[in-house]
Amino acid sequence: MKKAIVLGATGGTGQVIVSELLARGVEVIAFGRSENKLKALMEEHHFNQRLSYKLGDIFDYRTIVEAAKDAEVIFQCANVKYQEMEEQLLLLGESVMKAANIVGKKIVIVDGIYVYGHQVAKGDENHPKQPHTKKGKIRVEFENLIFSKKWKNAKALIVRLPDYYGATSQNSYLQPTLEGMASYKTSIFIGNLKTPREYVYLPDAAKMIVNIAEKDNTYGENWNIPGAGLISGKEIIRIAREVTGNRKMVIPLNKNAIRFIGLFNPFMREVVEIMYLTKEGFVLSGEKYERCIGPIPVTPFKTGLKETLRLLMRDEN
Repeated sequence: MKKAIVLGATGGTGQVIVSELLARGVEVIAFGRSENKLKALMEEHHFNQRLSYKLGDIFDYRTIVEAAKDAEVIFQCANVKYQEMEEQLLLLGESVMKAANIVGKKIVIVDGIYVYGHQVAKGDENHPKQPHTKKGKIRVEFENLIFSKKWKNAKALIVRLPDYYGATSQNSYLQPTLEGMASYKTSIFIGNLKTPREYVYLPDAAKMIVNIAEKDNTYGENWNIPGAGLISGKEIIRIAREVTGNRKMVIPLNKNAIRFIGLFNPFMREVVEIMYLTKEGFVLSGEKYERCIGPIPVTPFKTGLKETLRLLMRDEN
């Protein structure tokens, strides 16, 4: 891969994909709607000569076509807000796939695990898709759209991430906790503190995603992006306190608390139906990745959390 375009390049996943591609010597086009954010991304990378940007609208396939015509691979990292998913997700999928089909490119779709519904133990890429939520059902429709046979000229794959964390993270369950700890404030934790849950460190995820994208025989399939195993909220907070020195209260939010906050906050209103994810210690199997790609990059939680918190603390100053 010599040249790639990252849609939603200024988002949490987009930023780490851009960084990973540049680290491999790939020429990168950052695509987004906000010129200010794209310029800030350029500055973050010290105006690397291999990094350029194109303005466009993810819902206007023509702007993607214009921006992606010289790229070999399209990385689709843009997303829609939880509260807008039902109305906008399929429109987004139609737009990016139509563009990829017109220019005849490979496209990597970054997605989550809502498609699986209630989960137990460990699941591979063949884990049954039996969603019981609106978001899960719309995500199954989204997958069917991505892999539709009508896209004769595009080659797509889907990578699935569990909840994630990292300095660039923007919409993960864990981000409010880490941002509160880094800014020395009282924090919230979404879910209970005892249940061990899976999180993937975003720089690790970026390595895996690009490794998958570089192969020719990985397209047309789903791929798990596993984390470093399970960790409880209590252990996360213990590490965060060790790094930041913040001893202020961390308030766990259960379903009822989030339902109440949702009366005033449309984002939290939508979080209620996916609170089951905070109770079930589901782990994505990495066996397919190890078999087909190689060893899984695993940053220990303590190392990843320390790096994330230090960067967040730096940004606070």
